Amino acid sequence: MKVNGVQRAAPDDTRLLLSDHLRQELGLTGTHVGCEHGVCGACTVLVDEQLARSCLMLAVQADGAEITTVEGLASGEQLHPLQEAFWDAHGLQCGFCTSGMLITSLALLRDCPRPSDDQIREALSGNLCRCTGYQNIVKAVRLAAERLDADRT
Repeated sequence: MKVNGVQRAAPDDTRLLLSDHLRQELGLTGTHVGCEHGVCGACTVLVDEQLARSCLMLAVQADGAEITTVEGLASGEQLHPLQEAFWDAHGLQCGFCTSGMLITSLALLRDCPRPSDDQIREALSGNLCRCTGYQNIVKAVRLAAERLDADRT
């Protein structure tokens, strides 16, 4: 599998979850494990550019796939515009849900570059946050969309 652009070996243990492989074997601890039932969204990653709950997927199922985790967003020390927007708009508090929110938002903005607040809320409806009330998260995604749109023009 390729993880954040780097070729990685698949695990030997066929029972290992993708979330555990990313965190324990590859040291990519930005992918969080919350509910372990696919409900909270903290473990969300992109698998071949599609959103996936890594706590519900065996790592061997990702054999040959391209995985993007939250660690794959930044370019060296340069944060991705989404990460900057979450910082600037105070779209994070404890940070536990943030990685899943960022990956989900990345997919949303790829598919819908100028989303309405309702579209942002709908896209993020599968990601639970117990701290923020979602207002600043929506603002952050909207801010990122505006910045990315300005970069395209």
